[in-house]
Amino acid sequence: MRFFGKLVELGAALALFILVIMTIAAVFMRYFIGQPIQWTEEVSGLLMIWVVMLGGVVAERDRAHLTIPFVVDMLPHKVKRIIASLVAVLSIGLLVYMAWLGYRLAEMAQYKVTQILKVSWFWIDVAVPVGTLATAVYTLYWLINDVKQGDVGEEKQ
Repeated sequence: MRFFGKLVELGAALALFILVIMTIAAVFMRYFIGQPIQWTEEVSGLLMIWVVMLGGVVAERDRAHLTIPFVVDMLPHKVKRIIASLVAVLSIGLLVYMAWLGYRLAEMAQYKVTQILKVSWFWIDVAVPVGTLATAVYTLYWLINDVKQGDVGEEKQ
């Protein structure tokens, strides 16, 4: 899991780095040189979707997703454990369903191409199933890990 996590993090960081450099170059070319780079909007959209989806995976890996535990914190420990397990299982189900829908979307868009670069929309839309499946893998990993250690429902730092 460590290698997988680093690979996802590297992908997100690389996509974000390219997005920032490309945006700076596009602004410079448009406003200082007077020659806009035509393809930057398409590539920016593609990279932004990948940054968001891979960033979500990294957040799940680091357990950094936002939670609002004030209601659950008032419950007994045993009930907290049950609710935490149920939330994890429901999250995995939703993520897998979203991956399936995302793949169907990517499949339908595979012959549609972007206007300037002629890149298949498949490569843009496939970010959704990749990101949601990877997030589901980490959610399952944390659920199994917590059940083994007996600390399901405990707040993690």
